[in-house]
Amino acid sequence: MTDTAATPEPFDAVEVITAKRDGHRLADEQIDWVVDAFTRGVVAPEQMSALAMAILLNGMERPEIARWTNAMIASGERLDFSSLSRPTADKHSTGGVGDKITLPLAPLVAACGVAVPQLSGRGLGHTGGTLDKLESIPGWRAELSNERMLAQLEEVGAVICAAGAGLAPADKKLYALRDVTGTVEAIPLIASSIMSKKIAEGTGALVLDVKVGTGAFMKSHDDALELARTMVDLGRDAGVTTTALLTDMSTPLGLTAGNAVEVAESVEVLAGGGPADVVELTVTLAREMLAAAGRTDVDPADALADGRAMDVWRRMIAAQGGDPDAPLPTPKETHMITAPSDGFLTRLDALAVGVAAWRLGAGRSRPGERVQAVAGVVLHAKPGDRVRAGQPLIELHTDTPERFARAEEALAGAFEIAAEEPATTNSLIARVG
Repeated sequence: MTDTAATPEPFDAVEVITAKRDGHRLADEQIDWVVDAFTRGVVAPEQMSALAMAILLNGMERPEIARWTNAMIASGERLDFSSLSRPTADKHSTGGVGDKITLPLAPLVAACGVAVPQLSGRGLGHTGGTLDKLESIPGWRAELSNERMLAQLEEVGAVICAAGAGLAPADKKLYALRDVTGTVEAIPLIASSIMSKKIAEGTGALVLDVKVGTGAFMKSHDDALELARTMVDLGRDAGVTTTALLTDMSTPLGLTAGNAVEVAESVEVLAGGGPADVVELTVTLAREMLAAAGRTDVDPADALADGRAMDVWRRMIAAQGGDPDAPLPTPKETHMITAPSDGFLTRLDALAVGVAAWRLGAGRSRPGERVQAVAGVVLHAKPGDRVRAGQPLIELHTDTPERFARAEEALAGAFEIAAEEPATTNSLIARVG
Protein backbone atom coordinates (compact mmCIF):
# COMPACT_ATOMS: atom_id res chain seq x y z
CA MET A 1 0.00 0.00 0.00
CA THR A 2 1.43 3.37 -1.03
CA ASP A 3 1.96 5.96 1.69
CA THR A 4 0.04 9.04 0.54
CA ALA A 5 0.80 11.16 3.62
CA ALA A 6 2.05 14.61 2.72
CA THR A 7 5.74 15.28 3.19
CA PRO A 8 6.12 17.39 6.34
CA GLU A 9 7.18 20.98 5.83
CA PRO A 10 10.68 21.81 7.14
CA PHE A 11 9.49 24.97 8.88
CA ASP A 12 6.36 26.42 10.38
CA ALA A 13 5.07 29.83 9.26
CA VAL A 14 4.53 30.98 12.84
CA GLU A 15 8.17 30.41 13.79
CA VAL A 16 9.34 32.43 10.78
CA ILE A 17 6.92 35.25 11.64
CA THR A 18 7.94 35.35 15.30
CA ALA A 19 11.65 35.28 14.42
CA LYS A 20 11.28 38.43 12.34
CA ARG A 21 8.80 39.94 14.81
CA ASP A 22 11.47 39.64 17.49
CA GLY A 23 14.09 41.27 15.30
CA HIS A 24 16.12 38.23 14.27
CA ARG A 25 17.79 37.65 10.93
CA LEU A 26 16.00 34.94 8.94
CA ALA A 27 18.10 31.97 7.87
CA ASP A 28 18.56 31.35 4.13
CA GLU A 29 16.58 28.13 4.43
CA GLN A 30 13.71 29.90 6.19
CA ILE A 31 13.53 32.52 3.44
CA ASP A 32 13.65 29.94 0.66
CA TRP A 33 10.91 27.94 2.34
CA VAL A 34 8.50 30.73 3.26
CA VAL A 35 8.56 32.29 -0.23
CA ASP A 36 8.06 28.90 -1.88
CA ALA A 37 5.41 27.80 0.62
CA PHE A 38 3.47 31.05 0.17
CA THR A 39 3.55 30.53 -3.60
CA ARG A 40 2.26 26.97 -3.15
CA GLY A 41 -0.49 28.09 -0.78
CA VAL A 42 0.95 26.38 2.29
CA VAL A 43 1.59 29.71 4.01
CA ALA A 44 -1.75 31.52 4.25
CA PRO A 45 -2.23 35.15 3.13
CA GLU A 46 -2.83 36.29 6.70
CA GLN A 47 0.46 34.68 7.75
CA MET A 48 2.40 36.35 4.94
CA SER A 49 0.68 39.62 5.86
CA ALA A 50 1.99 39.26 9.41
CA LEU A 51 5.49 38.49 8.13
CA ALA A 52 5.37 41.48 5.77
CA MET A 53 4.43 43.73 8.70
CA ALA A 54 7.27 42.29 10.79
CA ILE A 55 9.68 43.01 7.91
CA LEU A 56 8.29 46.56 7.61
CA LEU A 57 8.84 47.19 11.33
CA ASN A 58 12.18 45.41 11.83
CA GLY A 59 13.82 45.49 8.42
CA MET A 60 16.16 43.00 6.77
CA GLU A 61 19.92 42.85 6.43
CA ARG A 62 21.43 43.02 2.94
CA PRO A 63 22.08 39.25 2.72
CA GLU A 64 18.45 38.60 3.72
CA ILE A 65 17.16 40.93 0.99
CA ALA A 66 19.40 39.26 -1.60
CA ARG A 67 18.22 35.80 -0.56
CA TRP A 68 14.55 36.91 -0.53
CA THR A 69 14.97 38.36 -4.04
CA ASN A 70 16.57 35.15 -5.32
CA ALA A 71 13.77 33.09 -3.77
CA MET A 72 11.21 35.24 -5.59
CA ILE A 73 13.07 34.76 -8.88
CA ALA A 74 13.30 31.01 -8.26
CA SER A 75 9.51 30.81 -7.82
CA GLY A 76 9.10 31.13 -11.61
CA GLU A 77 10.76 31.31 -14.99
CA ARG A 78 13.46 33.58 -16.44
CA LEU A 79 13.16 35.28 -19.82
CA ASP A 80 15.96 35.50 -22.37
CA PHE A 81 16.25 38.35 -24.87
CA SER A 82 19.64 37.35 -26.28
CA SER A 83 18.06 36.47 -29.64
CA LEU A 84 17.01 40.09 -30.29
CA SER A 85 18.88 42.10 -32.93
CA ARG A 86 19.38 45.05 -30.55
CA PRO A 87 20.36 45.56 -26.91
CA THR A 88 17.69 45.84 -24.20
CA ALA A 89 17.11 48.37 -21.44
CA ASP A 90 14.28 48.85 -19.00
CA LYS A 91 13.17 51.49 -16.52
CA HIS A 92 11.33 51.12 -13.25
CA SER A 93 9.79 53.85 -11.13
CA THR A 94 9.09 53.24 -7.47
CA GLY A 95 5.77 55.00 -7.95
CA GLY A 96 4.51 58.52 -7.79
CA VAL A 97 1.58 60.78 -8.56
CA GLY A 98 1.12 61.70 -12.20
CA ASP A 99 4.08 59.48 -13.07
CA LYS A 100 3.19 58.57 -16.65
CA ILE A 101 6.85 58.59 -17.77
CA THR A 102 6.86 54.95 -18.92
CA LEU A 103 4.29 55.73 -21.63
CA PRO A 104 6.39 58.17 -23.68
CA LEU A 105 9.74 56.73 -22.52
CA ALA A 106 9.43 53.18 -23.89
CA PRO A 107 8.71 54.24 -27.51
CA LEU A 108 11.31 57.03 -27.27
CA VAL A 109 14.13 54.66 -26.30
CA ALA A 110 12.98 52.12 -28.90
CA ALA A 111 13.10 54.86 -31.56
CA CYS A 112 16.80 55.26 -30.67
CA GLY A 113 17.67 51.62 -31.35
CA VAL A 114 17.36 49.96 -27.92
CA ALA A 115 14.56 47.45 -27.24
CA VAL A 116 12.43 48.13 -24.16
CA PRO A 117 10.77 45.12 -22.49
CA GLN A 118 8.70 47.13 -20.02
CA LEU A 119 6.92 44.74 -17.66
CA SER A 120 4.65 47.00 -15.65
CA GLY A 121 2.20 46.73 -12.81
CA ARG A 122 -1.12 48.02 -11.58
CA GLY A 123 -1.85 50.74 -9.09
CA LEU A 124 -0.36 50.32 -5.63
CA GLY A 125 -1.90 52.46 -2.90
CA HIS A 126 -2.23 56.09 -3.98
CA THR A 127 0.19 55.67 -6.91
CA GLY A 128 -1.16 54.92 -10.36
CA GLY A 129 -0.49 51.74 -12.31
CA THR A 130 0.87 51.89 -15.86
CA LEU A 131 -1.35 49.01 -17.01
CA ASP A 132 -4.46 50.63 -15.51
CA LYS A 133 -3.68 53.79 -17.47
CA LEU A 134 -3.09 52.03 -20.77
CA GLU A 135 -6.26 49.98 -20.43
CA SER A 136 -8.22 53.20 -20.92
CA ILE A 137 -7.19 52.94 -24.61
CA PRO A 138 -9.98 51.04 -26.43
CA GLY A 139 -8.91 47.49 -27.28
CA TRP A 140 -5.47 47.63 -25.64
CA ARG A 141 -4.53 44.50 -23.72
CA ALA A 142 -1.90 44.03 -21.04
CA GLU A 143 -1.54 40.25 -21.21
CA LEU A 144 0.93 38.86 -23.77
CA SER A 145 2.57 35.48 -24.13
CA ASN A 146 6.35 35.39 -23.87
CA GLU A 147 6.52 34.50 -27.56
CA ARG A 148 4.34 37.45 -28.56
CA MET A 149 6.32 39.81 -26.35
CA LEU A 150 9.60 38.69 -27.95
CA ALA A 151 8.15 39.09 -31.44
CA GLN A 152 6.85 42.57 -30.63
CA LEU A 153 10.24 43.61 -29.26
CA GLU A 154 11.87 42.55 -32.51
CA GLU A 155 9.19 44.09 -34.76
CA VAL A 156 8.33 47.29 -32.87
CA GLY A 157 11.17 47.70 -30.38
CA ALA A 158 8.99 48.32 -27.33
CA VAL A 159 6.38 46.52 -25.29
CA ILE A 160 4.53 47.56 -22.13
CA CYS A 161 2.71 44.58 -20.66
CA ALA A 162 1.94 42.63 -17.53
CA ALA A 163 4.49 40.21 -16.22
CA GLY A 164 3.45 36.70 -17.23
CA ALA A 165 2.08 34.34 -14.61
CA GLY A 166 5.32 32.40 -14.80
CA LEU A 167 7.54 35.36 -13.91
CA ALA A 168 8.18 35.69 -10.16
CA PRO A 169 4.70 34.40 -9.20
CA ALA A 170 5.61 34.82 -5.53
CA ASP A 171 5.91 38.54 -6.12
CA LYS A 172 2.54 38.74 -7.85
CA LYS A 173 0.84 37.25 -4.79
CA LEU A 174 2.79 39.33 -2.30
CA TYR A 175 2.37 42.55 -4.31
CA ALA A 176 -1.43 42.30 -4.09
CA LEU A 177 -1.21 41.57 -0.37
CA ARG A 178 1.06 44.54 0.42
CA ASP A 179 -1.34 46.91 -1.31
CA VAL A 180 -4.12 46.21 1.20
CA THR A 181 -2.19 45.54 4.43
CA GLY A 182 -0.25 48.76 4.96
CA THR A 183 3.10 47.19 4.09
CA VAL A 184 3.82 48.85 0.74
CA GLU A 185 6.59 51.06 2.19
CA ALA A 186 8.88 48.26 3.47
CA ILE A 187 12.24 48.85 1.76
CA PRO A 188 13.25 45.15 1.65
CA LEU A 189 9.89 44.24 0.08
CA ILE A 190 9.98 47.11 -2.42
CA ALA A 191 13.56 46.27 -3.47
CA SER A 192 12.98 42.53 -3.78
CA SER A 193 9.65 42.99 -5.57
CA ILE A 194 11.10 45.29 -8.20
CA MET A 195 14.40 43.51 -8.69
CA SER A 196 13.04 39.95 -8.73
CA LYS A 197 10.85 40.87 -11.71
CA LYS A 198 13.54 42.89 -13.47
CA ILE A 199 16.26 40.27 -13.06
CA ALA A 200 13.93 37.43 -14.08
CA GLU A 201 12.79 39.54 -17.03
CA GLY A 202 16.27 39.26 -18.51
CA THR A 203 16.92 42.87 -19.52
CA GLY A 204 20.55 43.79 -20.10
CA ALA A 205 20.37 47.25 -18.51
CA LEU A 206 18.08 48.82 -15.94
CA VAL A 207 17.52 52.41 -14.85
CA LEU A 208 15.63 52.97 -11.61
CA ASP A 209 13.63 56.12 -10.96
CA VAL A 210 13.46 56.28 -7.17
CA LYS A 211 10.89 58.83 -6.08
CA VAL A 212 11.33 60.85 -2.88
CA GLY A 213 8.87 63.25 -1.25
CA THR A 214 5.32 63.43 0.03
CA GLY A 215 3.80 61.63 -2.96
CA ALA A 216 6.36 58.81 -2.94
CA PHE A 217 6.55 55.70 -0.77
CA MET A 218 9.95 56.99 0.32
CA LYS A 219 9.26 60.27 2.13
CA SER A 220 12.85 60.98 3.16
CA HIS A 221 16.04 61.41 1.15
CA ASP A 222 17.87 58.86 3.34
CA ASP A 223 15.22 56.16 2.81
CA ALA A 224 15.17 56.77 -0.95
CA LEU A 225 18.95 56.59 -1.08
CA GLU A 226 18.94 53.32 0.89
CA LEU A 227 16.36 51.84 -1.49
CA ALA A 228 18.30 52.99 -4.55
CA ARG A 229 21.59 51.55 -3.29
CA THR A 230 19.91 48.29 -2.30
CA MET A 231 18.40 47.83 -5.76
CA VAL A 232 21.54 48.88 -7.64
CA ASP A 233 23.53 46.31 -5.64
CA LEU A 234 20.95 43.58 -6.31
CA GLY A 235 21.00 44.33 -10.04
CA ARG A 236 24.75 44.45 -10.39
CA ASP A 237 25.19 41.24 -8.38
CA ALA A 238 22.87 39.60 -10.91
CA GLY A 239 24.89 40.88 -13.88
CA VAL A 240 22.46 43.62 -14.92
CA THR A 241 23.93 47.08 -15.63
CA THR A 242 21.96 49.11 -13.09
CA THR A 243 21.81 52.79 -12.17
CA ALA A 244 19.32 54.82 -10.19
CA LEU A 245 18.12 58.42 -10.18
CA LEU A 246 16.50 60.00 -7.14
CA THR A 247 13.77 62.36 -8.35
CA ASP A 248 11.41 64.68 -6.50
CA MET A 249 7.82 63.64 -5.87
CA SER A 250 6.64 66.42 -3.58
CA THR A 251 4.53 67.86 -6.42
CA PRO A 252 2.65 65.73 -9.00
CA LEU A 253 4.41 65.12 -12.30
CA GLY A 254 2.78 67.02 -15.11
CA LEU A 255 -0.79 68.28 -14.96
CA THR A 256 -2.71 65.01 -14.61
CA ALA A 257 -3.08 62.13 -12.16
CA GLY A 258 -5.36 59.22 -12.99
CA ASN A 259 -5.84 56.90 -15.95
CA ALA A 260 -7.14 58.25 -19.28
CA VAL A 261 -6.02 61.77 -18.38
CA GLU A 262 -2.42 60.58 -18.04
CA VAL A 263 -2.54 58.76 -21.37
CA ALA A 264 -3.73 61.97 -23.04
CA GLU A 265 -0.86 63.91 -21.49
CA SER A 266 1.66 61.26 -22.60
CA VAL A 267 0.45 61.53 -26.18
CA GLU A 268 0.93 65.31 -25.94
CA VAL A 269 4.56 64.73 -24.95
CA LEU A 270 5.09 62.35 -27.88
CA ALA A 271 3.56 64.96 -30.17
CA GLY A 272 6.23 67.45 -29.14
CA GLY A 273 4.28 69.26 -26.42
CA GLY A 274 3.27 68.41 -22.89
CA PRO A 275 4.38 69.77 -19.52
CA ALA A 276 8.07 70.70 -19.25
CA ASP A 277 8.71 68.53 -16.17
CA VAL A 278 7.38 65.40 -17.90
CA VAL A 279 9.42 66.07 -21.04
CA GLU A 280 12.57 66.77 -19.03
CA LEU A 281 12.38 63.58 -16.95
CA THR A 282 11.46 61.46 -19.98
CA VAL A 283 14.52 62.66 -21.91
CA THR A 284 16.81 62.35 -18.84
CA LEU A 285 15.77 58.74 -18.23
CA ALA A 286 16.03 57.93 -21.94
CA ARG A 287 19.64 59.16 -21.97
CA GLU A 288 20.42 57.00 -18.92
CA MET A 289 18.88 53.91 -20.54
CA LEU A 290 20.65 54.45 -23.84
CA ALA A 291 24.00 54.96 -22.10
CA ALA A 292 23.51 51.82 -19.99
CA ALA A 293 22.79 49.88 -23.19
CA GLY A 294 25.90 51.29 -24.88
CA ARG A 295 24.13 53.73 -27.23
CA THR A 296 25.69 57.11 -26.52
CA ASP A 297 25.68 58.06 -30.20
CA VAL A 298 22.03 59.16 -30.30
CA ASP A 299 20.11 61.94 -28.55
CA PRO A 300 16.55 61.00 -27.57
CA ALA A 301 15.49 64.65 -27.70
CA ASP A 302 15.84 64.44 -31.50
CA ALA A 303 13.57 61.36 -31.70
CA LEU A 304 10.96 63.18 -29.61
CA ALA A 305 11.11 66.27 -31.79
CA ASP A 306 10.99 64.60 -35.21
CA GLY A 307 8.06 62.24 -34.53
CA ARG A 308 9.94 58.92 -34.51
CA ALA A 309 8.90 58.24 -30.89
CA MET A 310 5.25 58.89 -31.78
CA ASP A 311 5.51 56.44 -34.68
CA VAL A 312 6.77 53.72 -32.31
CA TRP A 313 3.99 54.55 -29.79
CA ARG A 314 1.31 54.06 -32.41
CA ARG A 315 2.78 50.75 -33.56
CA MET A 316 3.24 49.58 -29.96
CA ILE A 317 -0.39 50.34 -29.02
CA ALA A 318 -1.73 48.74 -32.22
CA ALA A 319 0.41 45.62 -31.71
CA GLN A 320 -1.40 45.05 -28.40
CA GLY A 321 -4.87 45.46 -29.87
CA GLY A 322 -5.31 49.12 -29.07
CA ASP A 323 -6.57 51.82 -31.40
CA PRO A 324 -4.16 54.79 -31.17
CA ASP A 325 -6.71 56.99 -32.97
CA ALA A 326 -9.69 56.14 -30.76
CA PRO A 327 -10.95 58.88 -28.45
CA LEU A 328 -10.17 58.25 -24.80
CA PRO A 329 -13.11 57.86 -22.41
CA THR A 330 -14.38 60.98 -20.69
CA PRO A 331 -16.03 61.29 -17.27
CA LYS A 332 -19.76 61.61 -16.71
CA GLU A 333 -19.12 64.09 -13.92
CA THR A 334 -16.50 66.77 -13.20
CA HIS A 335 -16.04 69.13 -10.28
CA MET A 336 -13.79 72.20 -10.10
CA ILE A 337 -11.86 73.49 -7.11
CA THR A 338 -10.99 77.17 -7.57
CA ALA A 339 -8.27 79.40 -6.16
CA PRO A 340 -9.45 81.11 -2.94
CA SER A 341 -7.22 84.18 -3.41
CA ASP A 342 -4.77 85.99 -5.68
CA GLY A 343 -1.06 85.20 -5.55
CA PHE A 344 1.44 82.52 -6.44
CA LEU A 345 0.76 78.82 -5.98
CA THR A 346 3.67 77.88 -3.71
CA ARG A 347 2.79 74.27 -2.78
CA LEU A 348 0.68 71.46 -4.23
CA ASP A 349 1.00 68.26 -2.24
CA ALA A 350 1.51 65.18 -4.40
CA LEU A 351 0.17 62.73 -1.83
CA ALA A 352 -3.10 64.64 -1.48
CA VAL A 353 -3.58 64.71 -5.25
CA GLY A 354 -2.80 60.98 -5.46
CA VAL A 355 -5.27 60.13 -2.70
CA ALA A 356 -7.92 62.30 -4.36
CA ALA A 357 -7.46 60.47 -7.70
CA TRP A 358 -7.60 57.14 -5.85
CA ARG A 359 -10.82 58.12 -4.06
CA LEU A 360 -12.35 59.22 -7.38
CA GLY A 361 -11.92 55.64 -8.63
CA ALA A 362 -8.47 55.64 -10.25
CA GLY A 363 -7.08 53.13 -7.73
CA ARG A 364 -8.08 50.11 -5.67
CA SER A 365 -9.07 49.61 -2.06
CA ARG A 366 -9.05 45.80 -2.29
CA PRO A 367 -7.34 43.23 -4.55
CA GLY A 368 -8.94 42.74 -7.95
CA GLU A 369 -11.19 45.79 -7.73
CA ARG A 370 -11.91 47.48 -11.08
CA VAL A 371 -10.64 50.99 -11.61
CA GLN A 372 -12.40 53.74 -13.54
CA ALA A 373 -10.64 54.65 -16.77
CA VAL A 374 -12.05 58.18 -16.53
CA ALA A 375 -11.17 58.82 -12.88
CA GLY A 376 -8.48 61.34 -12.11
CA VAL A 377 -7.36 64.87 -11.37
CA VAL A 378 -6.43 67.61 -13.85
CA LEU A 379 -4.31 70.47 -12.51
CA HIS A 380 -4.84 73.94 -13.92
CA ALA A 381 -1.81 75.38 -12.12
CA LYS A 382 1.51 74.17 -10.70
CA PRO A 383 3.75 75.67 -7.99
CA GLY A 384 5.31 78.86 -9.31
CA ASP A 385 2.25 79.86 -11.33
CA ARG A 386 0.41 83.10 -10.61
CA VAL A 387 -3.28 82.51 -9.86
CA ARG A 388 -6.34 84.72 -9.44
CA ALA A 389 -9.16 84.25 -6.96
CA GLY A 390 -11.89 82.12 -8.51
CA GLN A 391 -9.79 80.70 -11.34
CA PRO A 392 -9.81 76.91 -11.93
CA LEU A 393 -7.17 75.14 -9.86
CA ILE A 394 -7.95 71.43 -9.56
CA GLU A 395 -10.49 69.55 -11.70
CA LEU A 396 -11.91 66.25 -10.44
CA HIS A 397 -13.10 63.52 -12.86
CA THR A 398 -15.25 60.48 -12.07
CA ASP A 399 -18.30 58.53 -13.19
CA THR A 400 -19.56 58.37 -9.60
CA PRO A 401 -20.18 61.89 -8.25
CA GLU A 402 -20.74 60.62 -4.72
CA ARG A 403 -16.94 60.27 -4.61
CA PHE A 404 -16.36 64.05 -4.91
CA ALA A 405 -16.78 64.78 -1.20
CA ARG A 406 -14.08 62.33 -0.10
CA ALA A 407 -11.74 63.52 -2.85
CA GLU A 408 -12.20 67.12 -1.71
CA GLU A 409 -11.45 66.06 1.86
CA ALA A 410 -8.11 64.67 0.66
CA LEU A 411 -7.29 68.02 -0.95
CA ALA A 412 -8.10 70.13 2.12
CA GLY A 413 -4.88 71.96 2.96
CA ALA A 414 -3.09 70.43 -0.03
CA PHE A 415 -2.10 73.73 -1.61
CA GLU A 416 -0.88 77.15 -0.54
CA ILE A 417 -1.12 80.53 -2.24
CA ALA A 418 1.23 83.33 -1.18
CA ALA A 419 2.21 86.81 -2.32
CA GLU A 420 5.83 85.88 -3.03
CA GLU A 421 6.88 83.73 -5.99
CA PRO A 422 8.48 80.47 -4.75
CA ALA A 423 12.05 79.48 -5.57
CA THR A 424 12.42 77.00 -8.40
CA THR A 425 13.47 73.43 -7.55
CA ASN A 426 15.27 70.73 -9.48
CA SER A 427 13.41 67.45 -9.95
CA LEU A 428 16.67 65.45 -10.20
CA ILE A 429 18.09 65.03 -6.69
CA ALA A 430 20.90 62.47 -7.03
CA ARG A 431 22.32 59.63 -9.11
CA VAL A 432 23.40 56.26 -7.74
CA GLY A 433 25.66 53.91 -9.69
